[in-house]
Amino acid sequence: MSLAEKIASDLINAMKAKDKVALEAIRAAKTAFILAKAEKGATSVLAPEEELKIVQKLVKQRRESAAIYKEQNRMDLYEKEVIEADVLERYLPAKMGDEELTKIIKEIIARTGAKSPSEMGKVMGVATKELAGKADGKEISAKVKELLA
Repeated sequence: MSLAEKIASDLINAMKAKDKVALEAIRAAKTAFILAKAEKGATSVLAPEEELKIVQKLVKQRRESAAIYKEQNRMDLYEKEVIEADVLERYLPAKMGDEELTKIIKEIIARTGAKSPSEMGKVMGVATKELAGKADGKEISAKVKELLA
C-alpha cells in the first residue's frame, strides 16, 4: 500500500472517528499529493520518494509555524500545529539515532574520498539521497561538518 493510499484510508477513519485535528492534517497531505500530481510535467502516480518529501515538507512547515506561534504566545495555535505535525510524522519512517547516523555518514565519507570541509558538497549529495526520510537535513549537515572538521 502506497503512502497516498494509506493517507486516503486514514482520512476515512478520521472522518468516522470525528477527529478534527487529525482530519485536518491528513486532508492537507492528501491535497498536497493531488497538487503534486497536477503540476506541469508530473505523472499521475507519485514515486514513494516524492510522497515522503511531501509529508516531510508538511511536517517541517507545521513545526516552523508552531515555533512562531510559541514566540508570539499563541498557545492555542501552537498546540494545533504540534498535534498536526505529530499526526503527519506517523507516515514517515522512524528517525535514525545519532550513532547510526554517524556510522552511515562515515561510510559515505570513505566512499566519496572526502577529506576536508571544502568537500562537504560531495558528501551531502550522497548522504541526502541515501538518508531521505530517515534523518533531517540539518542533522545530516551538522554531522558531516563535524566529521570532516
